[in-house]
Amino acid sequence: MLDLRFSERELARQRDHITQFIRDRVDAAGADGVVLGLSGGIDSTLTGNLAVEALGPEDVHGLVLPATVSSDGNMSDAERVAQDLEITYDVIEIEPIVDSLLTAYPEAEGDHEAVGNARARARAVLNYLVANHENRLVLGTGNRSEAAVGYFTKYGDGAVDCHPIGNLYKGQVRQLARYMGVPDELVDKTATAELWADQTDEDELGIGYDTLDSILATHIDGPLSVAATARLLEVDEATVERVRGMYERSDHKRNAPPAPEPLG
Repeated sequence: MLDLRFSERELARQRDHITQFIRDRVDAAGADGVVLGLSGGIDSTLTGNLAVEALGPEDVHGLVLPATVSSDGNMSDAERVAQDLEITYDVIEIEPIVDSLLTAYPEAEGDHEAVGNARARARAVLNYLVANHENRLVLGTGNRSEAAVGYFTKYGDGAVDCHPIGNLYKGQVRQLARYMGVPDELVDKTATAELWADQTDEDELGIGYDTLDSILATHIDGPLSVAATARLLEVDEATVERVRGMYERSDHKRNAPPAPEPLG
């Protein structure tokens, strides 16, 4: 696969660039700080670390938002991150909210995708409830790899005020986290959105992050054709085409809802 790792100097520049971005967004909004959801995963862990470095712990409010499908290990890791960062945090169970939605529309019961996305959207509502009450911005925790293939919930984890790590591929997220002192067991843990039981990101995507990052860098964000990408990375052309398809089909998630052009 392609080596997308940063040098030591580039890691320092990325850290400084992102922390300045966070400060600039908060200042521009006249906000008093930020709110972010902590899942115990590496994306939210890195975002929390960057936010604290940018603003100080007193201006960062973490939310741990478990559902019935959330593992005890991940929720414990989420609380551990908040405690290590010395930020204020709240633990709020979201399943009562999801249950109320299914009571209103029981036909969706058992639909993994619909209910999983409802969980993500319930979390977004809570993020903004706290952020609005405290005059804070909601920080997104999405990375460049997942954004490119639409691996996020529209108006769920995609409903945020800014994406501090949105310029980093997944492997670069892990590298920057390790550089900032995040423990190895958090850096290397299996990625999961935990929208339903036993779900993992790579199983759902059907591709490993190293391969996905390399295809995105060379074909989607880079200049190489499908055939040239497949040759360079020693993968099937069908794999490159599938990533291209995910990118094209998820365009609506990355852009504002369209409206017709004004009539002349």
